[in-house]
Amino acid sequence: MTEYEDEEAAIGVIGGSGLYQIEGFEEGEEIQVKTPFGDPSDAITCGTLAGRRVCFLPRHGRGHRILPTELNHRANLWALRSLNVRWIISITAVGSLREEYQPRDIVLPDQFFDRLSRRDQHTFFGRGIVAHVSFADPISSGLRTILHQAATQSKQRVHDGGTYVCMDGPAFSTRAESEFHRQMGFDVVGMTNLPEAKLAREAEIAFATLAMITDYDCWRDGEEAVSAHAVIEHVQANAVAAKAVLRGAIPLIPQTPTWPEHRALDGALFTDSALWPAATTQELEPLLKRFIKY
Repeated sequence: MTEYEDEEAAIGVIGGSGLYQIEGFEEGEEIQVKTPFGDPSDAITCGTLAGRRVCFLPRHGRGHRILPTELNHRANLWALRSLNVRWIISITAVGSLREEYQPRDIVLPDQFFDRLSRRDQHTFFGRGIVAHVSFADPISSGLRTILHQAATQSKQRVHDGGTYVCMDGPAFSTRAESEFHRQMGFDVVGMTNLPEAKLAREAEIAFATLAMITDYDCWRDGEEAVSAHAVIEHVQANAVAAKAVLRGAIPLIPQTPTWPEHRALDGALFTDSALWPAATTQELEPLLKRFIKY
């Protein structure tokens, strides 16, 4: 068992490395977590905000050093769960696939579509323990509702609902891909959030995405094709908006993890616990501790 098991359930925030530089955040400690899956993206900064324990993880490492396809999602989510994180707000830059979804708008997706190639690395299970979690509704509706309330109260332009199509990258879309995604009815495109959502569900963490629009991808007539240089100004403005939403949302999140996502493994574990290999059981202890007979 981890040393954080008996502490207050924490709120995790995954996003840019500057997000924890937020008014009211009292930094407690930087924690380097060792996981069975390797190293997380960076140290996790834990402290308090609005009286709640909050843990910030810079997705791409401080200084943005890690490509989307290099992210060790299993290490990131295992590390957060080992610190008793039971809610995650994932802040991410996305491209818009709809005219009405403008740069600097916020989208709160309720669905994902998977176009990634490393799916075998987007589950904790295997190695002798089989589990199939329910994932029809991949976003926590309770957490998304809180984010919508906070975004509205902070006077952000916010769209509630939509489908996030997740692609490999690191290159941005071709025009053919962008048009295909639009024809399929997807709303925003990004490179990182779906693996986080899958692993959060397996770790019994309530998860929601705060998608910050930086561009129109490359489908829009008369619009310059997306480039890293072109989106920097929007990224900076979006960070200010994200901090405002976090300040409003965190006090609204319950103290006790009693939502459906917090029992996602009920009925999902196919392998009888008597057959679980000891090594795999030990690796997954932060996820499986309520099922383990010590």
